[in-house]
Amino acid sequence: MLRQEEISGVIDAQKVTFLQKGNEIPRNALADVPIVENFATIITGIRRCGKSTLLLQLLNKNYDDALYLNFEDIRLAGFESSDFVRLQKEIKQRQQKVLFFNEIQLVEKWEIIINQLLRESYTVFITGSNASLLSRELGTHLTGRHLSIELFPFSFSEYLSLKQAKPDRNTLLDYLQTGGMPEYVKNNQVLILTNLVEDIIVRDIAVRHGIRDVTALKQLAVYLITNIARPVSANKLSGMFGIKSTTTMLEYFSFFRDSYLLEFLPQFSYSLKAQARNPRKIYTMDTGFINALSTSFTEDRGRKLENVVYLHLRRKYTDLFFFQGKGECDFVAFSKGKPREIIQVCYHINDENFDREYNGLLETMRFFDKKEGVIVTLEQEDSFEKDGFSVTLLPAFAFLKNG
Repeated sequence: MLRQEEISGVIDAQKVTFLQKGNEIPRNALADVPIVENFATIITGIRRCGKSTLLLQLLNKNYDDALYLNFEDIRLAGFESSDFVRLQKEIKQRQQKVLFFNEIQLVEKWEIIINQLLRESYTVFITGSNASLLSRELGTHLTGRHLSIELFPFSFSEYLSLKQAKPDRNTLLDYLQTGGMPEYVKNNQVLILTNLVEDIIVRDIAVRHGIRDVTALKQLAVYLITNIARPVSANKLSGMFGIKSTTTMLEYFSFFRDSYLLEFLPQFSYSLKAQARNPRKIYTMDTGFINALSTSFTEDRGRKLENVVYLHLRRKYTDLFFFQGKGECDFVAFSKGKPREIIQVCYHINDENFDREYNGLLETMRFFDKKEGVIVTLEQEDSFEKDGFSVTLLPAFAFLKNG
């Protein structure tokens, strides 16, 4: 339990830090942040991807002032659900109508006070690093009264803006190596990424879910990050790192996904049971994690490129699949139940792999009756026509630059 005076002091101290944040480049997501009267706006994303900076940019763009409170502050370690009454008094005394709350889901029954604030016509923005916790409580108490958006690390176009660079082969290779976590892009200290992953695994997963064998959890995370863009099956991995149960392995997968550390791309099937049963391909939220943590002895540029293309599509679509027939196609992106983009990724097309990549893409285009498809490469350009189907080879720096 905290006194109102203590809460007030933390708000004042945090405001100074919040307003001193570097405004950085305008985030692409700024234009997409939903603002609707009597609705809470929820911004989720991996830790340290720039959610607080996005709030500051939102403040500078739309408001004269706002109350900001980060519940991860150690000075709020004793904050309990009963303290929301004192927080509410503090808000009224300050006569603030715009409220920014970071990681408020750490406090039990937070959704009840948010509901109350919305009824009193406050404008509320909530940021958090765990998708599952937020969605579960929102679905219970804020059904129909919240709008959500996800924030990702810097896209290639944002990376170019920060570096004041042009899209070309070299800047793309730099981006594959560095990734888009803002603090790492600016400081290039690998400890930033390794400490971030440590925080996610320990604080967001192990502590939150009561996992005792943290070492096994870390080993699994490193293994998956090392094997990005490859199919993985919980059943086949069971037994590794002392994780004997397939159910436990699936739970760990969901924890990685909810914390935005890793994502698992399903194989397309009209059968939901088949989708659940089939292996999924692994991708990480930032390619910088691969360079910081992977135990591979090769640079794996092809799989990093595929990961970057996945993130590019993931920013635009929530329904993504890979397709497996006689051949394979890396990505089929859906919107409103219809396939919108069919994408193959190949670092460099040559005589040995052209038939495999081209035929896998063409088979997928025929399956979905989609007349256009793209093969994303490092720097090659070309186009092909066959039986009314059009395939374009496109350099990744051209494919990615428009965000």
